[in-house]
Amino acid sequence: MVALGVILLLGGVLLLVAEAHVPTAGALGAAGVAALAAGCWLVVTGSGADLAIALPAAAAVAVAGAVGLTFAGRKVLTAGRRPTGSGVEALRGAKATVRAWERGAGQVAVAGGLWRARLAWPQDEEDPPRPGDSVIVEGVEGLTLAVRRAEPWEMER
Repeated sequence: MVALGVILLLGGVLLLVAEAHVPTAGALGAAGVAALAAGCWLVVTGSGADLAIALPAAAAVAVAGAVGLTFAGRKVLTAGRRPTGSGVEALRGAKATVRAWERGAGQVAVAGGLWRARLAWPQDEEDPPRPGDSVIVEGVEGLTLAVRRAEPWEMER
């Protein structure tokens, strides 16, 4: 019995490690916690202890594992809701400053770099932005940003 309990304990730990590296939405983690609790039960009862010791020990392992999984799961969900903080995706919605502009295209400064830019809306070409104007990045296509004029309320952000 003790050997089976030790195998379940090791298997439970391996399942918890796998849960940390594989996106299974908690399935491997729940199986790992169950294996740890069952392994604890078997090790304690196999070593000669009675129910008064085995039950609280297995329950403590199960509760601690469930609390740990819940805490980790909430952190994962919180991180998934956060907006992208780096890369090209982070440029969408960013405020940029026009450095140069002529014939429907130009150069803007955003996030510490100079980018090629074009207007996101073709109807805005009658009144092109001038150097120093603020624009908002609407999209990214390769190495060119699609921008639009910043509204007055966006300038305050």
